[in-house]
Order: sequence, then structure tokens, then C-alpha cells
Amino acid sequence: MKNITTILVIALSIALFSCSPKASEEAPAVESTADIVSSSAAVENNKDTTHQFIRTADLKFKVKSVIKSTYDIEDITARTGGFVTYTNLTSDVLSTETKEINFDSSVIVTHFVVTNSIIIRVPNTKLDTTLKQISRNIVYLDSRVIKADDVALQLLSNNLTIRRSDKNEARLINAIDNRGKKLNETTSAEELLLNKQEQADNARIANLSLKDQINFSTIHLTIYQNQGVNYEKIVREKNSKQYEPGLGYRILDSLSYGWSIFEDIIVFLINLWGLVLLGVIGFLGYKLYVIKFRKKKHE
Repeated sequence: MKNITTILVIALSIALFSCSPKASEEAPAVESTADIVSSSAAVENNKDTTHQFIRTADLKFKVKSVIKSTYDIEDITARTGGFVTYTNLTSDVLSTETKEINFDSSVIVTHFVVTNSIIIRVPNTKLDTTLKQISRNIVYLDSRVIKADDVALQLLSNNLTIRRSDKNEARLINAIDNRGKKLNETTSAEELLLNKQEQADNARIANLSLKDQINFSTIHLTIYQNQGVNYEKIVREKNSKQYEPGLGYRILDSLSYGWSIFEDIIVFLINLWGLVLLGVIGFLGYKLYVIKFRKKKHE
């Protein structure tokens, strides 16, 4: 009986094991950061001679240290034959608090976050390689946008504009030299020639700009790190009352101030001596008038 039970247990275990999925199917391989930032849009196809792409990449991600990652990204850019066109490293203060440590000292606690916005240009053929090397700095990827805009038709349109302008320019020059005898006709023809030349120049400049963007891809990076805390110990501001003078000194100072006000009043009254004299004369005159009036009344 025991042998039958043992055989059944073994058979059941074998059946369960054979039905379970393979380990490789249960746990697929985890993608690395290099695989996340990579894209076929960032890879140039040498066999494609029809299309001409302007490739750009826009990434935002968290790093351990913005300063160290900035140096690493700049080194990667230089090694791939590219260059940095913009970098804006900032430390934004989130909050500030002052805490008293003891009678003489305080500490300023500042919470901040460091970010950097970087724009780099790298050879079109090194875009994918550059992104993969930059990915070693990524702690957490917020976003990744890679674009490949085909500008072959725009280049063709500019070339056709240049050809038409060149042909028209030659005809206008010939017309001016041979038939432009009148001043008005010559001036109008030359103005038209200048307009055609300007159109051709603008088309040539546009093609130069497009070719530059084709040859060198543009990468926009926004990197940041965890919130940081800075502690700055300072001298604590003491209570100003302990520097105030004593009661006796303040009483003497008040008496002195009051006496100075009294002196100012006396000086002010002396400055009015003319008015005081007129008042005295008027008062005496009034008294004399009253005395004479009373004497006449009694008589």
C-alpha cells in the first residue's frame, strides 16, 4: 500500500512539473536603460539613398548627481565628435527655515533641487551610440522622444528654386545689357533681378541649414536629482534689549530733552518781542482809556 502511494505522488509531481512553463518564459529578460533609450529612428541606414533625415532626441531623466552626469555627458559628446551648444544648471530653493541651536548659534536649513537643461549636437551616424552611452547616467527615465524628419523633398524644392533663379537671372542680365536703354525700364529690371537673386540666396541658406541638421543630430536633455538639504550655521541674533541704557540714564536723557524743549519755547517767544510790545502798549492804552472814562462819569 505504501509503495502504491509513493508511486502516485511521484507521478503527480512529474505531471505538474512537465505542465509548468519554462523558467525563461516565466521571467523575461529585463531591458537595460540602453535598450530603453535606443530606437531605430536614431540609426542611420546607409543603404537608403532616397530619404534624408533630420534626427532629434528629447530626454528627461533623473540622475544620482547632476554635476557628475553633466561632466560625463560633455565627455561623451566630445568623444563622439559633437559639441555642447547650451547648458543651464540651476539650483532651485524649495524652502528655507532658520532653527536655533543654542544661545549663540542658529542653523539655516535649505531644501533645494538641482536641474540642468543641455543641448548637444552629435554626428548623425553617432546618435544612437551617444544615447546608449548617456543612458548609463539614468536612474529613472521620465520621457524619451526621438524623431526622424525626412527633408529630401524640401531640399529638392530649394534646389529647383535655385536653378530657376539662376536661369532667370541670366536672362535678366542679358535684357538689361542689350535692351535696357531707358532709365525706368533699367531700374525695374534691376529690382526684379535683385528679388530673384534674394530668392536664390534664401534657398541656398535654407539648404545649408538643412544639411547641417542632417549631418549633426540635436539632443535635448533635462536632468535632475533627488531633493537636497543644505545646513548653514550662523551667529544667532541676540536680543537688542540687553544693549539698551539703564533707567537712570534714560531719566537724565528725558530731563535733558525736556529742558531743550523749554529753551526752544523761550527763544521762540523772544523772537516775538515786537508782538509782545504791541500787546503791552495796547493793554496800557486800554487801561488809561478806562480810567479816564470812569473819572468823567463820576464828575
